[in-house]
Amino acid sequence: MGEIEQRPTPGSRLGAPENSGISTLEHGQKLPPTPSGKLMSIKIQMLDDTQEAFEVPQRAPGKVLLDAVCSHLNLVEGDYFGLEFPDHKKITVWLDLLKPIVKQIRRPKHVVVKFVVKFFPPDHTQLQEELTRYLFALQVKQDLAQGRLTCNDTSAALLISHIVQSEIGDFDEASDREHLAKNKYVPQQDALEDKIVEFHHNHIGQTPAESDFQLLEIARRLEMYGIRLHPAKDREGAKINLAVANTGILVFQGFTKINAFNWAKVRKLSFKRKRFLIKLRPDVNSSYQDTLEFLMASRDFCKSFWKICVEHHAFFRLFEEPKPKPKPVLFSRGSSFRFSGRTQKQVLDYVKEGGHKKVQFERKHSKIQSIRSLATEPTEPNSEVPKQAQQSASLTVGEGAESPGGGQSCQQGEQLSVSAQERSPAPQRSPAAGSQDAEEVVTDRTQQSRPQPQQPSTGSLTGSPHLSELSVNSQGGAAPANTILSPNLSPDTKQASPLVSPLLNDQAGPRTDDEDDGRRKRFPTDKAYFIAKEVSTTERTYLKDLEVITSWFQSAVSKEDSMPETLKSLIFPNFEPLHKFHTNFLKEIEQRLALWEGRSNAHIRGEFYQRIGDVMLKNVQSMKQLAAHLWKHSEALEALETSIRGSRRLESLCRDFELQKVCYLPLNSFLLRPLQRLMHYKQVLERLCKHHPPSHADFRDCRAALAEITEMVAPLHGTMIKMENFQKLHELKKDLIGVDNLVIPGREFIRLGSLSKLSGKGLQQRMFFLFNDVLLYTSRGLTASNQFKVHGQLPLYGMTIEESEDEWGVPHCLTLRGQRQSIIVAASSRSEMDKWVEDIQMAIDLAEKSSDPAPEFLASSPPDNKSPEEATVDQESEDDLSASRTSLERQAPHRGNTMVHVCWHRNTSVSMVDFSVAVENQLSGNLLRKFKNSNGWQKLWVVFTNFCLFFYKSHQDSHPLASLPLLGYSLTVPSEAEDIHKDYVFKLHFKSHVYYFRAESEYTFERWMEVIRSATSSASRAHAPSHKESHVY
Repeated sequence: MGEIEQRPTPGSRLGAPENSGISTLEHGQKLPPTPSGKLMSIKIQMLDDTQEAFEVPQRAPGKVLLDAVCSHLNLVEGDYFGLEFPDHKKITVWLDLLKPIVKQIRRPKHVVVKFVVKFFPPDHTQLQEELTRYLFALQVKQDLAQGRLTCNDTSAALLISHIVQSEIGDFDEASDREHLAKNKYVPQQDALEDKIVEFHHNHIGQTPAESDFQLLEIARRLEMYGIRLHPAKDREGAKINLAVANTGILVFQGFTKINAFNWAKVRKLSFKRKRFLIKLRPDVNSSYQDTLEFLMASRDFCKSFWKICVEHHAFFRLFEEPKPKPKPVLFSRGSSFRFSGRTQKQVLDYVKEGGHKKVQFERKHSKIQSIRSLATEPTEPNSEVPKQAQQSASLTVGEGAESPGGGQSCQQGEQLSVSAQERSPAPQRSPAAGSQDAEEVVTDRTQQSRPQPQQPSTGSLTGSPHLSELSVNSQGGAAPANTILSPNLSPDTKQASPLVSPLLNDQAGPRTDDEDDGRRKRFPTDKAYFIAKEVSTTERTYLKDLEVITSWFQSAVSKEDSMPETLKSLIFPNFEPLHKFHTNFLKEIEQRLALWEGRSNAHIRGEFYQRIGDVMLKNVQSMKQLAAHLWKHSEALEALETSIRGSRRLESLCRDFELQKVCYLPLNSFLLRPLQRLMHYKQVLERLCKHHPPSHADFRDCRAALAEITEMVAPLHGTMIKMENFQKLHELKKDLIGVDNLVIPGREFIRLGSLSKLSGKGLQQRMFFLFNDVLLYTSRGLTASNQFKVHGQLPLYGMTIEESEDEWGVPHCLTLRGQRQSIIVAASSRSEMDKWVEDIQMAIDLAEKSSDPAPEFLASSPPDNKSPEEATVDQESEDDLSASRTSLERQAPHRGNTMVHVCWHRNTSVSMVDFSVAVENQLSGNLLRKFKNSNGWQKLWVVFTNFCLFFYKSHQDSHPLASLPLLGYSLTVPSEAEDIHKDYVFKLHFKSHVYYFRAESEYTFERWMEVIRSATSSASRAHAPSHKESHVY
């Protein structure tokens, strides 16, 4: 008897095993050695109905043949596919990857092996390559034609309309009807022809890649998607069909699903002769175990289905390929069959980390050329590239080389179409334009700020069109005025690293060498000088932040009559005096620094000008006269959010303004900048007082200035905590769909981050939001706005939390038991799990002390009456399709580079304590930057705020050229082996991304290390405010 028992499998979240399975070939890598000997030719029928012959050694295992097919197709995600063939008993079986081919295919000359999709993931957005999605679309097309994929007429017509769009392009009624007459996609196609033509009319402008995406979006919601029926009988002898899917084992009567056994419920699968046995886990409300029995036609049928179940369970549920069992010494009991190849988790990690090389492929049935790289400019008549892009030149630059025109450096084999126009209309993005690598994407925020049709982002584990390892604006420096990405590019197109783009390449700024070292050595070496210089550099950034409100936002408001006069009088008159005051303050500081550095004859007066305390004291005293304006800022923040709730025009104005390049942070955060700046002055003065001995000439002024600023800051502490929480709640509200009243009095934000939720579909990435009364879990919705859709809420009152790694066999696993629902989640690491446990337990304690129950705030959500087992499975129905499509059209553009998206892509979390620490750790100044493989250092103006480095060519620029979110990065100093040989250098490292930065002095080096460390390692809960100081609004 063959059997497979689910045992706890800790697995590994890091890297791939040595035997990394199918289709992991990289450049320069060869197929594994295969047995030499006589070759045999095997015919493979591809999904596009073509046949290819492959020569393989007779004694080679099945894996060699599958690898050869994947290599022939240049297919990276080959693990989703398999080879099936009729055996000598005419039973269609899968080719076993471990057994010799000759023992499986008895008469290879007379057998045609089919290359087909074997594993259908729960969400097509997990397929990261355009070629993979194309092959899946061909499989759907094949299943429709063969009657396997059954659905209603409307769904069938919609599916065929997308197939037609991908094959012949935009709507033309005569061409459509002619094409449909020649091609039969479903058995009863004639009755659907008018519907197909009607639907096709709505797809104008859609590329083949977009059509594949939409086709799979519709197909995945159908009950028979990816289902292969296996005839059987139940205990009563009634005829049924069994099937296996990513969620578990399904039971059908005809084409109607009547039962489902999720993997989480199944304890053991086995077969004995013709009997297929499913042993279930004990029921929640009883202690006995239930074993279900099904009778199949023969032992071979039964064993074949058992093998498929074993493979599906391993592929979708395990972290790594199961290890082979040791061979028995005397005799074997049961089947030795095991799953061979990478699991889905390993495939996703491999592709996400860039372990592949993109190449072209041809769509056999399509008249529209499709590409998987930026290697060729589209030339087909149906290409949708705007005229400006068609007139432009294609730049092909080898790796490490520089183009003669703009010094642009690209990855080998990639090209970029550069428009000759200063501005051009943004083309419609492909549905998966957002699935560019989350680590390196060139984004054009000029185009983002213009209204344009948007399509859904493609998924949970891929990137966002707005988020990048370094999000680079398309203007500035020696760069072309506008960079256009062709709309015909595939969704998975990957740009060259933005740090080697024309904006930030080595020619974008002056190179520095040892002559710079000599120049810097002439500057003062006193630590007090560099502390004073920090005041100057951060003051420059602060002035730019004030100008966002006093100049840019005020200008935008004046063009539209959407803001009430009362709100205008509350915001702008209270910011303009501050801007005027700090402009003069900055001039005084810079004059003092010039004298200190000896850039004026005044330095002959000795040490009189080598001080900053007197300037600080004078201006802090003058600042007290502006206190009335400072106290108004919290009131202005509340009034702005209230007005936005009551006016769609004002909401639209603010949303559009946030998409402008100057608004590099959420708009409402700029309103808190003046209060936060007072905290920074206090920190600087504390460092000066600590540095100077009491006998120093500047000590008395510094101490007096510190006393004055402390007196101003003390009453603000409570207000700051309250307003930071208020601002964060409103910022989170923009990232969420399905929340009606997130911002209510008494609610505190505690932590947000990415966790994996265990359900019937396996481990699925979810975004969790923890407040003092409720825990929300969400997924990134397929919307143009890149927002997160709320799946459910768990009130914290009465919740318990326990570690359950042993119970579920999942590393870093927790079970959260609420009064009505329980969920199982897994963190990415032990440290992440500890942070969540600590914060959730603290939130539970706060909820227990509160007398008010958690409010119901999921907008338009029906009451949750599901049992704990049912509640762990996220269901989607075919009926939801039309509703989701309409909601897409109504969605407004939304920033996709918020902290929520960074946590999603980096699989990490951040707490309100971390945000509070980040407010205190803001820094600006010049740094020299170097890449891993470059020689020269480039000077950039760098601003650190909100867990992110923003890069400018100079401090005078009004907007950043690029940004680098630091969550997940490691901060170190270079080793001897890295051959840097410069002082004050620190290194930022994340996966394959390595950046070196060089400071001008020991003090500035330590300050950059200090503030960046605050972003790369979360603050301890030990520094959390007490409940009395908690972030209550």
